[in-house]
Amino acid sequence: MIKSVELRAGRKIVAIASSTGGPKALQNLIPLLPANLNAPVMIVQHMPAGFTEALAGRLNTLSPLAVKEAADGDVINTGQVYLARGGRHMKAAKSGARHVIRYSDEPTREGVRPCANYMYESLADCGYDEVVCAVLTGMGADGTVGIRNLKEKKRVKVFAQSEATCAVYGMPRSIVLAGLSGPGISLERIAQEIIKNVGVI
Repeated sequence: MIKSVELRAGRKIVAIASSTGGPKALQNLIPLLPANLNAPVMIVQHMPAGFTEALAGRLNTLSPLAVKEAADGDVINTGQVYLARGGRHMKAAKSGARHVIRYSDEPTREGVRPCANYMYESLADCGYDEVVCAVLTGMGADGTVGIRNLKEKKRVKVFAQSEATCAVYGMPRSIVLAGLSGPGISLERIAQEIIKNVGVI
């Protein structure tokens, strides 16, 4: 049994996008994920510089998983949540047999930095077999292009937050209308789907 767990470990990653209303949604969603989740979690929340460290600290106090504001060069480990630093684009990059966090100060995309499309597209070139995507409340359509491009190279499962539970039904609506996910679902359902798709150790 131990060998099979070792073989599966590191093959999947969770990537979450959120904007307006996102901090509250994340404070409801992330605590529902267990400490033994068999995947790392990357989050892009649209926020300016200086605000994401406090959000990461708040999520860390609420959650079984360890949550941190990601630093450039952080090794991406199973059971760890990495929140993008406000004002910078975050991506995953290969580093030998591991994956690490990298930042970029490239211009805004979709009018924002960090941009979820940037994160999703970076995962297309990584060694993960499957990416589980969750697109939460927010204005605009960030995440749609990145997930569409990611689907061309990887096995991808996509879950969108339901209109009834969103502060702003923009980003999830775009995902649903693009046919990238099924109908929107609650944050509780999204947590259940994440656990079901990546498993626990």
